[in-house]
Amino acid sequence: MKFTLSWLKEHLDTDAGLEEIVERLTMIGLEVEEVTNRADRLKPFRIAKVLEAEQHPNADRLRVLKVDTGEGDPVQIVCGAPNARAGLVGVLGQPGDYVPGLDITLSVGKIRDVESFGMMCSERELELSEEHDGIIDLPEDAPVGMSYAEWAGLDEPVIEIGLTPNRPDCTGVHGIARDLAAAGLGKLKERSREQIRGSYPCPVDVKLDFAGTKAMCKAFGLRMVRNVKNGPSPQWLQDRLTAIGLRPINILVDITNYITFDQGRPLHVFDADKVSGDLVVRRGQRGETLEGLNGKTYEVDETICVISDDNGIESLGGILGGVPSGCTGETVNVLIESALWDEDDIASTGRKLGINTDARYRFERGVDPDYMMPGLEYATRMVLDLCGGEASEAIQAGSVPESSNIIDFPYSEIRRLSGVELSHAEANVVLKSLGFWISGAGDTVRVAAPSWRPDIEGKADLVEEVVRIIGLDRVPLTPLPRQGTVGQKVLTTSQIRRGKSRRALAARGFNEAVTWSFIARDQAELFGGGNAALALANPISHEMSDMRPSLLPGLLAAAQRNADRGFGDVALFEIGQVFEDDTPDGQKMVAAGVRRGTAKLQGAGRHWSGASGDVDVFDVRADAEAALAAIGAPVDKLQVVADAPATFHPGRSGCLKLGPKNTLAVFGEIHPRTLAMLDIEGPLAAFEIYLDALPQPKGKGNRSRGALNASGLMPVRRDFAFLVARDISAETLLKAARGAEKTLISEVTLFDIYEGKGVPEDRKSVAIDVILQPRQKTLTDEEIDAVSARIIANVEKATGGTLRG
Repeated sequence: MKFTLSWLKEHLDTDAGLEEIVERLTMIGLEVEEVTNRADRLKPFRIAKVLEAEQHPNADRLRVLKVDTGEGDPVQIVCGAPNARAGLVGVLGQPGDYVPGLDITLSVGKIRDVESFGMMCSERELELSEEHDGIIDLPEDAPVGMSYAEWAGLDEPVIEIGLTPNRPDCTGVHGIARDLAAAGLGKLKERSREQIRGSYPCPVDVKLDFAGTKAMCKAFGLRMVRNVKNGPSPQWLQDRLTAIGLRPINILVDITNYITFDQGRPLHVFDADKVSGDLVVRRGQRGETLEGLNGKTYEVDETICVISDDNGIESLGGILGGVPSGCTGETVNVLIESALWDEDDIASTGRKLGINTDARYRFERGVDPDYMMPGLEYATRMVLDLCGGEASEAIQAGSVPESSNIIDFPYSEIRRLSGVELSHAEANVVLKSLGFWISGAGDTVRVAAPSWRPDIEGKADLVEEVVRIIGLDRVPLTPLPRQGTVGQKVLTTSQIRRGKSRRALAARGFNEAVTWSFIARDQAELFGGGNAALALANPISHEMSDMRPSLLPGLLAAAQRNADRGFGDVALFEIGQVFEDDTPDGQKMVAAGVRRGTAKLQGAGRHWSGASGDVDVFDVRADAEAALAAIGAPVDKLQVVADAPATFHPGRSGCLKLGPKNTLAVFGEIHPRTLAMLDIEGPLAAFEIYLDALPQPKGKGNRSRGALNASGLMPVRRDFAFLVARDISAETLLKAARGAEKTLISEVTLFDIYEGKGVPEDRKSVAIDVILQPRQKTLTDEEIDAVSARIIANVEKATGGTLRG
């Protein structure tokens, strides 16, 4: 919601300055988002006088001007405006000045071989209006050399506030002024309630016809004004509209736009001579279309409310007018409409047709129903004052619903809900200044909310109104009482795991992404989904038709979008939900990550040593293990199994399992076939961690770390090479070696796998490095040999292999 300072002061009698008003607006809940000034962008433009105007030697429609800028020698300007002449006082833009209407920065240029040092500007070029038939022509006494914005009074601040949906009363400047007056920043000027006496019956009738279905329009007011003179709006009205970003069109249309922002009451005007017969407010019918005033054509159906006549649809009720009955400069007779539309239907129609207008913005939030007919009178007065004419009697179809929201309000609620001690009289002053009616006496009164406050429903709302007006700084600071004990954790195990895995992945160079929970059906099937129960009944598009069974499709697509924009080496992760079926148990929490190109842990991109390579399976395995370690998984006890889903590359992927059936993570390089089906370029490696698959911690977790069990004795390293069958996994051998002596063996590492000369064809050589860490005393040769023998025996028993000679 935008408005100028002078506009506000037309409704608020106050001496407060801009800073005080801005601060108070934010304090009472109308947060100021921005304060701008048109003079800032027009500041470089100066008033200048044309001293000479000669015919361009190489162009019939151009003239070469000598222009007095008010300082220094006259400058030469080439101009093609028809009104360029000697003696004209206009507005000059010089090299380096930015022209907002043309979106260019001026420079010295040549036009038909004649140099031009700037330009004389039209109103449209400075975004003052749509006038561009000639350059700005100022009075002769305009001071040459002075800033045009300062001279024209354009240096006025424009205030923009961010409205919450529950404040429809502040979609007009009058409502904002009402709140400021209640907060003690001045006195509200009452708006006119003048009733225009019509001199003849309205020749066009209106009917609400919804054929027994829900009424989409509650009430409809209409009046004709004939013999009007339409044309450009007066300058004050154009300035007010352009200041808030609206384009002036003509007086009749500008009046409705002005009242929309001034009073929060949208209206519409029809060219009465283009309306055939009476107006009927009804549901649309399939096959009907309307060319809107925004230049687009819309198809309607029975869910959309329209205003029609004998010619067909003339307007989309409460949202957009139509070209067939639009007002132009030739309009002589006009119909003024002020209606009350159903909020839900307005919102539904706007979403369905993709139309966002100032009228929709207000109607879907709820306008003041009691101001429907007074708003019509106000618009009629402005039309008569600015366009002349003769008004008919006003007619009304339907009835305005009564706003009888009466609340029993105990004053004690103010202290109970806010902690503020407030007298009854002070609370009454605040409520009455906001338009509430109070009856009764004592500790409990009856309060009636005004018609412009549909958001007031109960006692808590009244407390909120009182507290925001008197100031939140009056709410006492009350510390929470100390309990004397250490508080228990407030986060669930799932929340803790999400937080820890997020930090662990971010520490490994990943950037967090948030992708859609919906993917295309073919992608869902590719990643193990496609369950009919997970298909959306009303998808946003065919590319978002199913709930995702995996986070990887979204992350892979995000990585490709980055690559398409020149950022090929990216590492992205996401923590979110995936869906196996439509039951609560089928909703799982997953952490997933994708590395692309050279986005390794040690850094991405080319390196002078040439050592930087593409991401591989080992990079993402390390990522998965780091995240699992962060959430408390026993990484040293996990089994690596090569049975990752088919979307991964076979032989370059695997699973991390806790036991034979509990899969904690999958990782690996993405299969080229998967990349081709997704139209994505590799190389890409990825992982998924199933956060819910890790067993819940048993009992009360001890937050302290265990005692440090470091040893001052030197470790002993022994290497072993075993001949095993080719189908034996290395993890089976490593697990057997670790189990041989849990007290002394601190680490077992695989460092070589060999197949070839010297090894039977059906066998492979697997070499491991075992570290023995004594803690009590130095190991003797006999003790080391005993441990070695147990390692060999364990491996032979688990794998059927033999020690390689």
